[in-house]
Amino acid sequence: MGFKKRLAAALLLAAVAFLTFGIARSGMQVSEKQEEKFPAFTGEKDTLYLWYTDEALTSYLTSAAVTYNENNDVRIVPVQQSGPEYLEQINAASLSGEELPDLYILSHDSLEKAYLAGLAEEVRLRERTSLRDTYRDTGLSAATYQGKVIGYPFYFETSALLYNKTYLEDLAESRLQAEADIAAGEEAQQQADAGNVTQDTAEEMPSFSDEEIEARVQELIPKTLEDMKTFADSYDAPEAVEGVFKWDVTDIFYNYFFIGNAIEMGGAAGDDISQIDIYNLNAIRNMRAYEELNQFFSIDTSEISYESVIHEFMEGRQVFTVATSDVVGTLEQAEEDGSFPYEYGIALLPDIDADRETKPLSMTQCVVVNGYGTHQEDANDFAFFLTAGYNESLYARSGKVSAARDADYGNEALSMFAEAYDNSVSMPKMIETSNFWVLLERVFSQVWNGTDANDALKELSEQIMQQVTGREYEEVYIEDVQEETDVEYLDEEYYTEEAQKEGQAEE
Repeated sequence: MGFKKRLAAALLLAAVAFLTFGIARSGMQVSEKQEEKFPAFTGEKDTLYLWYTDEALTSYLTSAAVTYNENNDVRIVPVQQSGPEYLEQINAASLSGEELPDLYILSHDSLEKAYLAGLAEEVRLRERTSLRDTYRDTGLSAATYQGKVIGYPFYFETSALLYNKTYLEDLAESRLQAEADIAAGEEAQQQADAGNVTQDTAEEMPSFSDEEIEARVQELIPKTLEDMKTFADSYDAPEAVEGVFKWDVTDIFYNYFFIGNAIEMGGAAGDDISQIDIYNLNAIRNMRAYEELNQFFSIDTSEISYESVIHEFMEGRQVFTVATSDVVGTLEQAEEDGSFPYEYGIALLPDIDADRETKPLSMTQCVVVNGYGTHQEDANDFAFFLTAGYNESLYARSGKVSAARDADYGNEALSMFAEAYDNSVSMPKMIETSNFWVLLERVFSQVWNGTDANDALKELSEQIMQQVTGREYEEVYIEDVQEETDVEYLDEEYYTEEAQKEGQAEE
């Protein structure tokens, strides 16, 4: 699912107040069906209800609940909810007190809303367990609000560089062969110069080990956007290839890495309105680098989507693209049914250049203990079990990638996504800036189509700061020192050449 759809659902969450008892009844109906379907959910034990919305989790949650119920004095009942008013439903059920969710799965960017409504409690582990040793740092930061960890990091989504490994292996082998030919020619010349002439013999084609080819593939993967341009200029593409690098430039989730390391939105936990820095020189320069790629790769925004780009990649028409972790399951299925006849690989997204790093955007789903629940300790115990004690089957059963630090993904591609997650920036959870992503996506669209990056970022920053401060806000215009330096350098070079010409004329 594209980031726009996830974002639209999140934005439909209204203020958690003035809710009615009737909304909560849907949870009761679902849970009763769940109990009838799974006998392990019945008995004399205390019942804890776990709410969630993503149907893909049903198999995993059911399996985890059955396993936990068999070994503990409580019974867990997973309850799937639907609709955009998920948090409102949780609030309504909590206020009514009937079959309220003792714990629920929630996107980290909604944690501030949940906490302020009393729907989230600080994580309390019964056992002496270090959260830092259990969960990845990015997940813990995402689950933190005002210095308190108020959710158990469950699974994540982020973006990385997807590449056609078959193409790169072919290129690696051809370059290794070319280098071997050059070396053989030089050696033959040296032998001839030394008078060691022998009869011609049939030349043997050198064979290269898998390790040699893989090492060269890793060298070929662009580490910066400049490397990507160089690759595109020099690549002798197979007939099927239509482009070297193409991604969904209309979706902020796949664009964000350009600016992720240049702006600040709420600090490490994304919850501090005093730490907002959108309009700065690095951000301007990074957005200009983004605009330059339009001139280089010419991607038509009117005819592109994430799904269309992945389809082109699967047909061998693109060498590189930006993808989220869901692509792993898509490609594995396509490999099995024969519709994807290539090998693929995952790498970190390229930096702008050697001096400017990039950071992708990430989302973390958390298991939250309801502040209104009456089984707090049991809820915390199961939340920990669900996210860190039973997660070895999470991907196989749901296609979700665990945020636990010691998760064994059993898949090199997923491990690379986890590395990208470690390097990512979490979406902030500040209510005052909840529309930032819509506005930033518009800025990317404007810059891609020719709007000056300086002006676009200045306007964006002023709007966000006005929302945060509640008053008119004007940024001081930033002169691009880099551009001025370039002009000065060119002028200096020009005058140096003129002086040399004058000196030659006098001679």
